[in-house]
Amino acid sequence: MLRLLPALLCLLPACVLAASQAANQHNDPLHSVMWDVMQHTVLQDQPTVFDSRVVVSLPRQVEDGQRVPVSVDASALGQVEELLLFADYNPLPLALRFRIGSLRPTLAVAMRVNQATPVRAAARTADGVWHVGGQLVDAPGGGCALPTPTRNSTDWATLQGRLYGKLWPQDGRLRARLRIMHPMDTGLVGNTPRFHLNTLQLADGNGAPLASLTLEPPLAESPLFTFELPADTPGPLRINAGDSDGNRYQALLRSLP
Repeated sequence: MLRLLPALLCLLPACVLAASQAANQHNDPLHSVMWDVMQHTVLQDQPTVFDSRVVVSLPRQVEDGQRVPVSVDASALGQVEELLLFADYNPLPLALRFRIGSLRPTLAVAMRVNQATPVRAAARTADGVWHVGGQLVDAPGGGCALPTPTRNSTDWATLQGRLYGKLWPQDGRLRARLRIMHPMDTGLVGNTPRFHLNTLQLADGNGAPLASLTLEPPLAESPLFTFELPADTPGPLRINAGDSDGNRYQALLRSLP
């Protein structure tokens, strides 16, 4: 019997973690009937906890579901390896996957929501646990299934792929803001196939990788991103993006004085 005791003790942490996961799956602070589906499809049934240190900020109510501004701040967790942004009731829930690298675990972006829904961010720490925060937004229906305004522009083809941005010092860090002109078609509009930005890489002036993102159709048309970088990041900031048709878009951002 004594020989079995170490083995039993080794199993205890796993049992405690499993109990914690089960409790969280049925204790969603936003009371979404889709939470179990999100935990399975988006987070792949990995260890997950609801955590108020992952702060998701967005309007409580919007009139335009095609462009909902969202900001995420998971810096209170300390070292974060990856961020996910998703909406429970979207037909395509996942908006982006942000592999943070040397950046601060914060992000501002605009996304589509198809109806009233929880919008959540999940931050993965080094121990493999996903820490989830979120907020409810009330929105009209159809944000993911309406034609994008760019499609009505006669010069849309000349705008595609243009990059606008700036890089400036703020609060002891560098802040980067970047917009990439792109229709971000979801494929949910009749006779309009899916066509969206799918990759975004950031590198410093020496070409060293800083961070990378996988982008999905629920991001708003011509998405605008805001990132925070270490103050000593060598410039200029190198931007390399791609879309689902294999097009590549590149730009350099130089710091403002």
